[in-house]
Order: sequence, then structure tokens, then C-alpha cells
Amino acid sequence: MTVTITASAALAAADELARSLIDPDSVWPTGRPEGWRGWPQSLAGGAAGIALLHIERARTGHGDWDTVHRWLTEAVRGEISAALNANLYFGAPALAFLVHRAHSATGRYGRTLQRLDAATEALTRTRLAQAHHRLGAGERPPMEEFDLIRGLSGLGAHHLSRHGDAETTTAVLAYLVRLTEPLPDPAGLPPWWMNVGTTGELDSDYPGGHGNFGLAHGIGAALAVMSQALLHGLDVPGLTGAVERVCAWMDQWRQGDETCPWWPGLIDPEQVADGCVDPELRPRASWCYGVSGTARAQQLAGLALRDAARVRTAETAVLATLRDPAQLDRLPEIGLCHGMAGLLQSSWRTATETDNAQIAAELPHLADRLIATVSQPGHEPELLDGAAGAALALHTVGTNHAPAPHWDTFLALA
Repeated sequence: MTVTITASAALAAADELARSLIDPDSVWPTGRPEGWRGWPQSLAGGAAGIALLHIERARTGHGDWDTVHRWLTEAVRGEISAALNANLYFGAPALAFLVHRAHSATGRYGRTLQRLDAATEALTRTRLAQAHHRLGAGERPPMEEFDLIRGLSGLGAHHLSRHGDAETTTAVLAYLVRLTEPLPDPAGLPPWWMNVGTTGELDSDYPGGHGNFGLAHGIGAALAVMSQALLHGLDVPGLTGAVERVCAWMDQWRQGDETCPWWPGLIDPEQVADGCVDPELRPRASWCYGVSGTARAQQLAGLALRDAARVRTAETAVLATLRDPAQLDRLPEIGLCHGMAGLLQSSWRTATETDNAQIAAELPHLADRLIATVSQPGHEPELLDGAAGAALALHTVGTNHAPAPHWDTFLALA
């Protein structure tokens, strides 16, 4: 009974949030915001992200396509970027991601999708050429080369969803395999170790760079995408070995015990030298750096490798987090990236993947927390850290349904 009531309340809360985001002019009554939130083509903070909410609602019979069209029109306002700054979260690839989902349900926007596909494929090929040149030189990777938000993991997630085993998809996967191939390093650092800080820029706080586990900016995204490719049956040479190499590194740094495992968000050379991570550095259970992302990537890897123990460890990590009030209290925000919505969506995916009844039983409590928080005023409208993302997670829990092509592919959760 509780689950039914919560599902109804989650859907009602999602409906209310969506209604507040119907008209761009009412969302931004004083004019479009400046900075990154004002970029129409931004999936994270602009009109494109809000369009994704309305596309998913229309695809599941809870919204209308006129609203979708209004937001897609807003998202393509101005010149569409297909330059090197474009990625899954911005420009032509972000719009291709959106339009694919609208086209799959309506058959509309076909010519637009063809043009966006062509631009995205050309961009991906250029990015791959740059990446292979860097690999050939034996240099450390920049964050924007392989991460989910700006890099080839994100483009690979899109191509896998859009084109399946097409040539460009397999080319990205081949790059990810090569990314994981060991480099000669006296300190034993993995080949995806970055010589930069957490912003992707040189940082005096990270003089030796860092190794990043997260789904937003780390090797977790590559692991999730490669594992999903294996689950889809893609036969790319070395792919299984690449997944195993990433898993071995993550296993080396897994913390906690068998009842409450967790992974660092990142490690620095000092921690590598010491061989340990201070428990005080346990990340929040967010999608970007915490268990919301890393455990889902581990579950996908376990399923891809047919490693039941790995799947069990990943699901135990999620369950322990959902049952720990102290960990939940560390996520006061509503968003997909840093907040409750990310944990809710990831946990729903984790539970649904293997019919884990224990995780499913904890979701109503988390959904109730999110519902109570989104009912307060003052939230930004955006997808990644605002109301649109919270609405999507609540909509998914409320309907217990997220049809393919999945909206949360942009989070590497599906």
C-alpha cells in the first residue's frame, strides 16, 4: 500500500513540476539567463534539458507534443554548435540525443535528426582522431577527452543508444579499450590517470593529477558504457579485458566492508603512495562522484562479466546507502548530479535491472524526501541540478517505466 501511495504522490509531484515548466517565457519571465544556464543547447542547464523532461512525459502519455515542440524550438534558438566544444551535453550531439527520443515516438523531425546525426558523427570522428594521436604520443589524457559530459564516453553512450553496433559506435568502444591499456609507469598509475585537477585544468591542489572514479568525469562512465555494449552483444576486440582492467582498479580501491562497500570519488598520488583512503573522504552518495554512479557502473560490469559477486557488491552498496540516514542527510539538494534525484534514478535502475526487492522497498522513503524538498520554492528549472531532473526521476518512479531509448542514457545509467 505504501508503495502505491508513494508512486501516486511521485507522479503528482512530477506533474506539478512539469506544469511549472511548460512555457519558456514563464520559466524565464525576465529574459533568458546569462552564462551556461542560458545556452539553449545545454542539456545540463538550458532549454534542451527541459525539453527532455517534456519528451519523456509525452512518450509515456503524460504530456503533449505541442509542449515538446515549443521546447525543442527554444533549444535550437541560435546557431547550433558542432565545433570541438560540442558534446553529449551541448550542441549538435545533445540535440541529436533529444530529437532521437522525440522521433522514436512520433516519426517526426526525421530530416532534422539526419542533419544532427551527420554533425555528431563528424565531430566524433574528429575527437577520436585527436584521442588516438594523444595515445600514440603516450601522453596522459585530458579530462575532456574521455569523460561523460564533455568527452568520448558521452558520445559513445549516445551512439550506442542511437545506432547500436554501427561503425562509429564500435570506433568509440575501440578507443575506450585502448584508453585502458597499461602504460609504463613506475608509480603504477592507471592509463586514464589525469595530470589535472577536478575541473579538468592544471591545479596546484593536484600537482600530480588524480584518478577519477566518477560517472561525470571519471573512468566510471567508460566502464558503464563498455559494460552496456557487452550487454548489447557488441563484439569489439579487447572489450571484455578493458572492463576487467577497470574493475580490478576499482576493486583495489574499494572501501568499507562487505555490508557497506563504497568507492572514492577520486584519489591523488599521495593516497596511491600510502595505499589507503581516509574514511573521512567517503564521497556523498551523488551520481557524479558517489555511489549513485559508481555502484550502477559496477552492477552493469558484473552483469556484463557474469560476475554475480560484483553485482551483489554493487547492490549491497546501494542498499546500505538507502538505509543510512546519515548518508541521505548528506544529499539535501534535489538534482540529478549532486542530489536526491540522482540517487533515486540510479537506485530505481539498479533495482529494476535484477528485480532487487530490497532496494525497491527503500525507494518510497527516498521519493518522499525528494517530494517534500521539491515542494519548497526557489529551485532552478534546469535538468542536471534542478526541477526538470527531479521531475524526471519522480516521473520514472511514479510510472515505474522508462522506455527505450532511455532518457537516463545521458547519465550512463541505461
